[in-house]
Amino acid sequence: MVREASIGDAAAIADLHVRSWRTAYRGIVPDAILDGLSIDARREYWARAIGRSSSEPSTDARIWVVEEEGVVRGFAHARPSRDEDAAPGTGEVRSIYLAPEAWGRGLGSRLLEHAAADLRARGFTPLILWVIEANLRGRRFYERAGWLADGARHPIDFDGVLVDEIRYRRD
Repeated sequence: MVREASIGDAAAIADLHVRSWRTAYRGIVPDAILDGLSIDARREYWARAIGRSSSEPSTDARIWVVEEEGVVRGFAHARPSRDEDAAPGTGEVRSIYLAPEAWGRGLGSRLLEHAAADLRARGFTPLILWVIEANLRGRRFYERAGWLADGARHPIDFDGVLVDEIRYRRD
């Protein structure tokens, strides 16, 4: 089941967010960054973000969760694009993460499609997302869902270690 996130989901989102990063990005992002991730800090961040999206509809941001047997297994954050070169009306799937134990079971596909469908229903087109270039598992996931790299890239600085992100697009 996919539904809009509530404040009560912040702890589950934070936990799976940190665990997903530590699993997906080990060997890509420096270990010190991954090991230093704080579930408490992520919980505070997501509680604020969920609060803003539900109390300030004008932000146009939505946070979705996917549940399995009543347990939050993943989340997606969708919003208008903030890319400087984005055409007006471009939507962005800002983030999508699943608990590592939920990978490969179709939950991510359902969640991604729901977030994209919601953006399209609200008039956003085209849609974009960013993915770490070396995250081959993530890139295959997006490509199977019909997203294509559009040639845009930028580095993320992890305490002096630059990691490239590439942009994917779906029209």
